[in-house]
Amino acid sequence: MSVLPFEVPGPAYRTRQVRHWVFERFARSFEEMTELPASVRSSLAATAGEVRPAPLAARTADAGDTVKALFPESYETVAMTYPDRRTVCVSSQAGCGLGCTFCATGQMGLLRNLTTWEIVQQVLWAGSIFGRRPTNVVFMGMGEPLANYERVTEAVRSIHEDVGVSARGITVSTVGLVPQIDALAAEPLPVTLALSLHAPDDETRSSLVPLNDRWPVAACLAAAKRFRKAHGRRVSIEYALIEDVNDRPWQAELLGRLLRGTDFHVNLIPLNPTPGYGVPGSRRVRAFADELAAAGVNATVRDTRGRDIDAACGQLALSGG
Repeated sequence: MSVLPFEVPGPAYRTRQVRHWVFERFARSFEEMTELPASVRSSLAATAGEVRPAPLAARTADAGDTVKALFPESYETVAMTYPDRRTVCVSSQAGCGLGCTFCATGQMGLLRNLTTWEIVQQVLWAGSIFGRRPTNVVFMGMGEPLANYERVTEAVRSIHEDVGVSARGITVSTVGLVPQIDALAAEPLPVTLALSLHAPDDETRSSLVPLNDRWPVAACLAAAKRFRKAHGRRVSIEYALIEDVNDRPWQAELLGRLLRGTDFHVNLIPLNPTPGYGVPGSRRVRAFADELAAAGVNATVRDTRGRDIDAACGQLALSGG
């Protein structure tokens, strides 16, 4: 079933032409589709309006390599250009209902689930920014992707099949909805799973991620291991380092014990500023990473992009203006 929110009248080749313009040339209006007769373009514009909405606002950082867009229906997207890749961070919900205390999006509450097309069109917007298709799509924007499971998996299929992004370049994050992790493991596309753990002990994690009371650390890691076995894809562990909360030496040592013997990769993310929480110093971040390395756990400190425009991890909260 097509994710396009409109029907293309006429023979099948007309649909193929439109799909080419939408998914490969990132057209935003029907007038751009010059291969179509003017009458067809006018008819589509009259019935469907635009192919996809223009952002209400866009802000740039990192000498133009990071662009954050605010879309009309209350969600944000971030496009990031690197020397070796083009990454788009997409939202799956407007807001988020899981209430992670250190996350600006979680503090908003849930406004609504995004539609499949709203998710896909974020990738198309990024393609128009990059001038070619993204190499990487990460479901790490606003919302909990696995709480909008059906639409997210439909979007993943379209991003892979229609836009042409490799399944290996698609990462779906979750704070630990265990049944949905298992469902994703049964899907045919071998995407990457990113588990937002943020603490190795249940007491600390429950204070940061309320969902931990339902699916604690052990259950989340067990589900991640099942996913690893099902898809053969290395799991990423996302860990936002928060000063004097989850960055202590004993927590680094415990996380190393929990992950020893796995090939999971830990992304250490020094907390991006949100109200009420502090950012650890570089020495403490390095010590945490070194403790994991001593346990044989692969860990890197994530390069922070877009912090000054509230576009970094955990900062998306409709501040696109």
